[in-house]
Amino acid sequence: MKLSFIELDARARAFALLDGGTGGELCGPFDRIESPWLEPQGVVPQSDDGVVVVRGKLDGRSAVVIGIEQAFQGGGIGEVSGVKIATALSLAARDSRAGVPTAAVLLLETGGVRLQEANLGLATVAEVCSALLELRALQPVVGVIAGMLGCFGGMSIAAGLCTELIMTREGRLGLDGPQVIESEAGVAEFDASDHTMIWSIDGGTQRTRTGLADVLVADDVAAIRSAVIEAVWTTLPAASPPRCDGATASPCSANSARPFSSKPHRATSWPEPPRPPTPVPVSSPSPTPASPTRRPSRGACFDRDQSGRSTRLRSERLETPSLA
Repeated sequence: MKLSFIELDARARAFALLDGGTGGELCGPFDRIESPWLEPQGVVPQSDDGVVVVRGKLDGRSAVVIGIEQAFQGGGIGEVSGVKIATALSLAARDSRAGVPTAAVLLLETGGVRLQEANLGLATVAEVCSALLELRALQPVVGVIAGMLGCFGGMSIAAGLCTELIMTREGRLGLDGPQVIESEAGVAEFDASDHTMIWSIDGGTQRTRTGLADVLVADDVAAIRSAVIEAVWTTLPAASPPRCDGATASPCSANSARPFSSKPHRATSWPEPPRPPTPVPVSSPSPTPASPTRRPSRGACFDRDQSGRSTRLRSERLETPSLA
C-alpha cells in the first residue's frame, strides 16, 4: 500500500526518509527559535520558523534532512528559517571535512522569500546557496520537490544548485510563480487560473523532460526514499577532495574538486564574456592605439566577492556545536 509523501508535513517527511530510529531533530520547536519580525506585523510566528532540520542515517550513511513546512507562510524563507538551512549545510560540510561524510537532502516546498522579511530573506537565501555549494564540493546535496506548492523565487536557484533534483508529477519549479507573472504581464501572457497550462510548463513531468530536474518519481514515501538513496550513492565523490597547497585543511573550490559523476550538472557559473575585438590601426600621426586589455570575467569577480562575503557570514555560524 502506497503512503503519500505529499500529504505529510515537513517533520514527518524528514523522518520518513531517514533510517528508522536514527533521526534526531536539531533546533526543534521546543527551542523556540522564532522570527522576531512577524508578530509586529500581525503574523503569529511559529516556534521552528517553518524549517525542520533532522540529523540521522540514510541507508547507513550520515545525512541531514532539511524540510520546509509549506503550511506556514507558504513555505516562505525569512531570516531565522534561512539561517537554519544555511547553518545545517555548513555544519554538514564541516563534519565532512572532519572525517564524517554527511550528505544533505532539501525538501523544497516554498514560494520563495517571505514578504514580511524581504531584504533579510534575500540575504539568507544567498547564504543558503553559498553553503550549498560549499557542501556540494564534499558530499551530495539532493533536492526533492514533491508537493503542489512547488519551489519558486530565490529557493528555485538553490534547487538548481543541488547535485541531483527529484520531482513528482505534482511538483512545480520556476523562478516566478504563476500569480506573479500574471500580475506583471497580464492574464493574456500567463493565466494563473489555468492549472493545465501551468503544470504543462512548471510541472515535474515537463521539468524532468527539459533537464531542469533529474528524476521523476511517484507520490510515494518508499519511492521517494529509494530515489534519494540512489541519488546519494550515485553522486558520491570517488575520493577525498583535493586540498589547497597541502598547508591548510580547507578544500579547494568546487570548480577544482573531483566531479561526483559523469552526469553533467546544471550550469552554476556566469558565462565567459566575449573578448572585445582588437582595433584596426589607421594611418594617423597619432600613435597606434594599443590592444585593449581583456576585461576579467564576471564569474571571477562574482566568485571573489561571494567567497569573501560568505566566509564572513559562515564564520558567525560555525561557533554552534557540530551536527555529530
